[in-house]
Formats: sequence, C-alpha cells, structure tokens
Amino acid sequence: MTGPEMRRPGRRRAIALGAGLLLGARAARAIPAANVAPPSYRPEQGARLRVLRPAKFIDPDEAIFNANSRRFTEQTGIEVRVDYVNWPDMPVQVAVAYNTGQGADVIIGFGADPHLYADKVTEMTDLATYLGAKYGGWYELAQVYGRKYRSDTWLGLPMGGSSSPVVYRRSWMQEAGFAAMPNDLGEFLKLCQGLKRIGHPAGFALSHAPGDAPAYANWLLWSHGAALVDEEGKVTLDSPATARALDYARALQETLVPGTMAWNGASNNRAFVAGEIGLTQNGVSIYFSAKTAKDAAQNAVAADTDHADMPHGSSAKAPSTALTLNAMVPRYTRYPQAAKEYIRFMMEAEQYDPWLSGCLGYWSQPLKAYAESAVWSSDSKLAVYRTGMDTPFYEGFHGPISAAAGAVVENWVVVDMFARVVTGQQAPAESMREAQRAARRWYRG
Repeated sequence: MTGPEMRRPGRRRAIALGAGLLLGARAARAIPAANVAPPSYRPEQGARLRVLRPAKFIDPDEAIFNANSRRFTEQTGIEVRVDYVNWPDMPVQVAVAYNTGQGADVIIGFGADPHLYADKVTEMTDLATYLGAKYGGWYELAQVYGRKYRSDTWLGLPMGGSSSPVVYRRSWMQEAGFAAMPNDLGEFLKLCQGLKRIGHPAGFALSHAPGDAPAYANWLLWSHGAALVDEEGKVTLDSPATARALDYARALQETLVPGTMAWNGASNNRAFVAGEIGLTQNGVSIYFSAKTAKDAAQNAVAADTDHADMPHGSSAKAPSTALTLNAMVPRYTRYPQAAKEYIRFMMEAEQYDPWLSGCLGYWSQPLKAYAESAVWSSDSKLAVYRTGMDTPFYEGFHGPISAAAGAVVENWVVVDMFARVVTGQQAPAESMREAQRAARRWYRG
C-alpha cells in the first residue's frame, strides 16, 4: 500500500486483540538500545495535548496506542486526547489545522505531510537524533520522509510504515508450476498466466482504488527502471523505461481476473478470501483477517497464504514503498515541549514495541533496532513486512518531496496512464505523453 490508503471497513477486519497485547507485552525485552541521554524537554505548565491520527484498520492499533497515551498521562500528569480520523479525511483535517493555525498539538499524518507544511512545523532534529542513536539508526524511507530534502533537518518523526508485497496462495502457485515466488518479471508473468490457466488468476487494481492502485502502478514503473521525476524534480514519465512498463502491464492485464478496472479498496481482499484470485498485492491484513476468523474455511485460506516481495525487475531492492505515519508538532501549539515529550515517550521500547507487536505486521518500524521485535519471529509469514521501511522508494521518487508529488498521486496521473493502455483506450506512447503533460502541470505549479 502506497500513498494514503483509504479506510476500508470491510478490508481491515478485527484481529485477535488479546493475542496481540500478550505478544506486545513479551516483546519489549528483546529490543537492543544504546545508553543515550534523552532530550531534556520541559513540558509547559498546564499542558493538555490533543493528538490527531489516522483511524485504525486493526483493533490492536488503536487499543494499544490509547493504552500508551494513558500511561503517558499517568507518568506526566498531562492529559491526552486522541482523535481518530478516517484515512480519506486526514489530508483535509491536516490542511485545515495548518492553514487556520489551530487544532491538534500532535498531528500524525502521512509521509509527505511535514514537507507540505515545512514552514509551519516545529523542527524535530533533536528528537530524531536521540532516537536514531538509541535504537540503531533510521531506515532509508524514514529519513526520506523525516528530513528536509538534501538536509539534516528533521521536519517530522516517522512512526511506522505499511507495505504491499505479494500475497498468494501457495498451493495454487505450485499447481501453476512454480515451487517459489519468482523474482524475475518474465517468470512472474508466466506465473500469472499459469494461475489464469488453472482458474485462480491474479488480481491487481488499476482503478481509482486508494492505496492498491498506486502501489501496483508504482511497482510497474519502478521495476522497469522508470520514475515520475529525476532528482531535480523534472518529470521523466515519457521514457523508454516507462514504455516497457506499459507493455508489461498490458501483457499482465490479460492474465487478471475480470473486473479489476472497477475494483475499490476492499475488492482484492474480498476476492482473495473468497478464492476468486490466487495472488494480489496487499498489506498483512488479508492474512490475519483469515487467520483469526472464527471460520474454518477462512482459516484454511490463511494456512495456504504466504507473502513475498513483488518481483524486483531492474531494481536492486523491492520496488515498492510503505505508507508512512509521520508525527508532527505544529508551530501554533502552545505546548511544543509537551508534544515532543509525548512523541518521544510513544517511540520508546516500553511503549512502541507492544504497539508494533500488537499490530501483527501491519506497521513496520522506522528504527532499525525494532527489527529485533518478537513479532517478526512469531510467524515466518510476516518476514517480508519486517523491512517495509528499508527502501529507497517513495511517492515522487527520485525527486524532492513536494505538493506536486502529492497532487500527481491524488489526481491518479500514473495509475490512469497504465489504465488507458491496459484497457486499449490509448497506445503506450500516447498515454505516456498525456501523463507527462499532466504531471508537468503540477510540477510547474
């Protein structure tokens, strides 16, 4: 899942909260930490904090986050109110807060948000430096979203990322003639052809399905060595590499289950659990909703489900990114010291690891020490999610994070470029030029 993925009531089913809390309670002891003095924040007298963050998709996310916030209140006396907002409403809520200069004291938005409001956020360099020194350093994606472009100044504090690897039925992959998930694009196409042949096709969205469609479109682009922009922010969609990606998408579309062009954010989850598809791209939620369901048929689906990187193609690393939670302290808050202390508290092992573990792989850590969390050894099928933020890829890769990159995503420029080709509406060259023109309008602005 890349980009702000919308809240999907049918998609993120409740996950065994008790088991998650128990795992989280055991896990904190395993986290290696250096002996580093924390920043000496002095919370303001009478401080009360309001926290704004995206709503849960799995029950432990909210339950453990709330429990940690209550613990902060118990230890500091600072009252904390956490407001959870549906994912599609978050960008508007964040914009209103920054543009009116009033609202939450801590805003946990999505990856690019601190960069969009760079002149309205409190610098986080001191906190990021401390946490990085204590917990083994920051993963690459956390640095991209946390730091100002080509600078050591931190604008936000990344808290976790949700990635989208391959989710597949192991027995059907084997029936299609493959002993393991291929990492080569040509072999992956053959696998999808084989799955279609045995009646269990793959399914990927190139509709306006939030999260899923951008993740798939970006993978198509990046796995062929193409990108939206270069390091200076010049649009580079009109390229031979993009043409190769479009040709591959057209070939892959022929193997997919019918109807993907009308999919919404929940469609691939429903299709996978129902046995209508044997392979898709998604977060961990499909697996755990089936695994923890009180239904033998869904439990059987979970037993046959596994995960792997999307094929790398020309990339040295998995060509995918992670939807990232990014904490900010707005300059308008009356309680910046209390707000920073709250974020520090939530990122310490005693609080963070139970939350990470309770989320059962839905969020992956931004700090390298948390790769030692017990959650990652609790189930071998979670392994691919462990390094979700260990990636150089992000929305707007290779260029600076900007409002233009966000606008391209919000206006479905890359997704629609692929959709026009796979549906036969336009030839690759024509669709590529149209996408180039559309992206330039935003980058010029």
